[in-house]
Amino acid sequence: MKIHYFQRYHQGEDVATANTMLLLSRLYQYSPDKFYLFLQSICALNAVWDFNPGLSFNLQQNEPKSRLDAVIVQQSFKVAVETKLSDWFHADQIQNHLEVFGEERYKVLMTLAPVHMAMNKMKAVARAIAAHQEKNGYDLPIIHVNITFEELATAYRNVLDYRDYEMLDILEDYLDYCYHDGLIVGANSWKFMRMQLAGATFDFNVEHGVYYDGVHRGFRPHDYLGLYKDKSVRAVGEIAAMIVADASDPNDVKYTVEKGKLPDKRKELITWAIEDAKRYGYDLQKDPQRYFFVDAFYETDFRKKSKYPPRGSRVFDLTEVLGIQNIPNAQ
Repeated sequence: MKIHYFQRYHQGEDVATANTMLLLSRLYQYSPDKFYLFLQSICALNAVWDFNPGLSFNLQQNEPKSRLDAVIVQQSFKVAVETKLSDWFHADQIQNHLEVFGEERYKVLMTLAPVHMAMNKMKAVARAIAAHQEKNGYDLPIIHVNITFEELATAYRNVLDYRDYEMLDILEDYLDYCYHDGLIVGANSWKFMRMQLAGATFDFNVEHGVYYDGVHRGFRPHDYLGLYKDKSVRAVGEIAAMIVADASDPNDVKYTVEKGKLPDKRKELITWAIEDAKRYGYDLQKDPQRYFFVDAFYETDFRKKSKYPPRGSRVFDLTEVLGIQNIPNAQ
């Protein structure tokens, strides 16, 4: 059973905020440098000044009454976060939030939601910030970061590399949570391939164009499925159908069609998969399974970069992997 890092028992802005702060705090605990890189990246497109809250090491710094050999300093900063489940930000509320800023050098107001703030609201926030800055005489302006949950997750992913296994797992679960609660809308599923460990069942999967996984695992939308074996993704196919089957009662299998269609041929394939899995000690009748059907798997050789075997599934953005903007087909 998969262990989740982020709660899914309740919905609402408080839960979305708590889960997002947990995500960011885990990154800071793991690597302060990567946390600061993340903050810099989300501020970069909105700031006209260099946002650099990390530690700086200065040699031979002259002071009024002394000349220090070295100084280690960190500029103060504050990030005020307002989370909404839609574009429902209020001018009065934003104005009140600006009052939390004080003597910090860097001041960031982050408005987080599934969609971007409407332009008229963005202008209203800009006016409120300008008035607040003039009133308080700040040396540097308050930066407003209007960001979606998907953009935040993407920026988070961009500061990680393939060796950051634990953080990648945490991010994957955060994305699962966001999709589960509808915090990411209009997902570009056509861009993503999910790599699944196949191993012993690889030949059956490729021959019959089907792969299965427990429904409790959850996943973000993806149109392509890659099967991993012997240190490489060996086969890839475009998902034509996704069917959840509860076969706890063999005489009354319950099907739920999530994508595509469920002809008798696919029902037969599910039965064959259940029987084939028994050869390897897998009981697909114990818990509901999600069956992924492809019209065909195509041979490939997408090798992993690290020397360590993957610990589970992983989602790849094919536009980044292939260096293209569109994916015409799976071949």
